[in-house]
Amino acid sequence: MTGARESKKEATRARIAEAGLRLFREHGYDATTLDDIAAAAGISRRTFFYYFKSKDDVLLAWHGAGALSSALHPAMLEQSPEQPPLEAAMRCLLSLASHYETAESKAMDALMRSSDALSGRKDIAEIQMERDLADAMSTLWPDPAQRTHLRIAAMMAIGTLRLSLDDWRNDTSDTPLAQHLDRNFRTLVPSANDGE
Repeated sequence: MTGARESKKEATRARIAEAGLRLFREHGYDATTLDDIAAAAGISRRTFFYYFKSKDDVLLAWHGAGALSSALHPAMLEQSPEQPPLEAAMRCLLSLASHYETAESKAMDALMRSSDALSGRKDIAEIQMERDLADAMSTLWPDPAQRTHLRIAAMMAIGTLRLSLDDWRNDTSDTPLAQHLDRNFRTLVPSANDGE
């Protein structure tokens, strides 16, 4: 029964996010209200708040950072603590790169770069990704003496992701994001080339 309930919740959440995406693209982010999204999804305003705190959250659910962020912590925990933290983060982000490459994520990425206000929200989401990554790393490497090192590694990893996203957006050859990410990580961590 719990599985069916969770599936229904996920379906409703997806329906709200899809309605938000459609309205953001048709009318723009600022012109779309929370009530518009709720009505388009066939739910009440009160129900909306059960799934999302704000229309920002709907936007971030579609933006690559939001899609990636929700998968980041569990994916990082799948990494082996026998490797250096930065290399583990590299492998984690490479495994998740395809989250950015959906048509919906690309549309939201373009929308979020369309104004300074939305760009600021995007930056905040990416800072949260750094924190999520550092938190997962602290689980893999629990020694408190390593906390600063892990935070720096998380900042470097997400910074490399941001640079790779810029390269990918400006690339007219349709090179996958993962290739840009891999190239930039190898510049940062030359030892990642060893043994391959």
